[in-house]
Amino acid sequence: MNWADWTIVAIVGVSTLIGLSRGFVRETLSLLTWVAAFLVAMMFREQLAPLLSNLVDTPSLQAIAAFAILFFGTLLAGALLNMMLSAFVEATGLSGTDRVLGMVFGLARGAIVVMALLILAPALAPVDQDSWWSESVLIPHFLEFEGSARELAKSVKDYFVELF
Repeated sequence: MNWADWTIVAIVGVSTLIGLSRGFVRETLSLLTWVAAFLVAMMFREQLAPLLSNLVDTPSLQAIAAFAILFFGTLLAGALLNMMLSAFVEATGLSGTDRVLGMVFGLARGAIVVMALLILAPALAPVDQDSWWSESVLIPHFLEFEGSARELAKSVKDYFVELF
């Protein structure tokens, strides 16, 4: 194994440990909160922007401010909900199960991050011509799923394009 393989192991390992320490509920709600914040900001920024005309003169700045207010407001609401539900999980005694499921979530997240990096890297630099890339033990195993990952990314992109 070369340095690229150890970097992959580190990314997946750190993500797994973060998932273990935070638990499934916190990890899942954090992810959902970020997605919800983006969706809320995209869906309602046009309705909020005109209401900011007394505070901001420029229409583009009104839109940016509206997006920011909605985005960070949703993040704050999600963080509060996350704290309450995490406390509930602790109180019910399910924290062990929650942490194990969080570890699985972290493992999956780490693998997705590695996959994204491996797909993007050759587009940014000719890494596939480097010896560390071709001699890696783990990179070929991740790249077996490149086609499926690209199809999934395209489907998600198309969904959001249709949504907005």
